[in-house]
Amino acid sequence: MKSCLIVDDSRVVRKVASRIVHDLGFECREAEDGQKAYESCAQNMPDTILLDWNMPVMSGIEFLEKLRDMAGGDHPKVVFCTTENDISHIQRAMQAGANEYIMKPFDSDIIQSKFEQIGVL
Repeated sequence: MKSCLIVDDSRVVRKVASRIVHDLGFECREAEDGQKAYESCAQNMPDTILLDWNMPVMSGIEFLEKLRDMAGGDHPKVVFCTTENDISHIQRAMQAGANEYIMKPFDSDIIQSKFEQIGVL
C-alpha cells in the first residue's frame, strides 16, 4: 500500500486530509510540524507528502528543503496544501521541489485530481 504523510499544525485539517487520502488507498501518518515530519521521514520515507506552509518549529518550506537533501528525499511526491496563494510562495515551493500546490480549503475531488496529476494514483 502506498503511504502518505500529512503535515499540518491543525489537527482538524490533518484528520480531514487523512480520511480523504485513506479513501484514495493510502496508509496515512501525521505530523504537526516540519520537524516531526522530518523525523518521520528519517524513520520511514513516505510515497507522498501533503504539506502545510505555516507551522511552528519548522515551516513547510524549511522541511521541504531539508527533505530534498536527505537520502531518499527525492522520492516522495510533495503537494503543498496551504492558504499562501501568491505567486512568490508558489514559485518558491516549486523551486524547492514541490510537485503540486493546493489552496485551502480543499476537498476530496481536489486532492484526487492533484494526486492523479503527479502520478501517485
